[in-house]
Amino acid sequence: MQEKTNIVAENSRRLGLNIHRGKGKILKINSASTAPILLEDVALEEVESFTYLGSTVDKKGGTDADVRVRIGKARAAFKQLKNVWKASKLTKNTKLRLFNTTVKPVLLYGAET
Repeated sequence: MQEKTNIVAENSRRLGLNIHRGKGKILKINSASTAPILLEDVALEEVESFTYLGSTVDKKGGTDADVRVRIGKARAAFKQLKNVWKASKLTKNTKLRLFNTTVKPVLLYGAET
C-alpha cells in the first residue's frame, strides 16, 4: 500500500495536484502489517470506519452499521412528513406517492451495492 501511495503522490505532484494530508485516512482490513502508511513523510490517520458516498464502510466488512444509518435517515424523512400523514384533505394515493418519492429513495439509496 505504501508503494501505491507513493506512486499516487508522485503523479499528483507531477500534474500539479496537491493531496490534502489531513483528509487522507487509512482503513486496514485483514492486514497483518502494523506499519503506518506515509504520505510525504507524514503518517496517514488509521480509522475504524468511514462514510463514502453515503455508505458506511468498517473493518468488519458487514453492512449492519450502514443499514442502521439508512433506517435512521428514512425514519427522519418519514417524520418530516407528519403533517402530510395527518392531512385529511390529501388522498391515500397522494400520501403513498409522497412516501414513494421521499422516504423510499432515502432508505434504498446505495442498496444495489
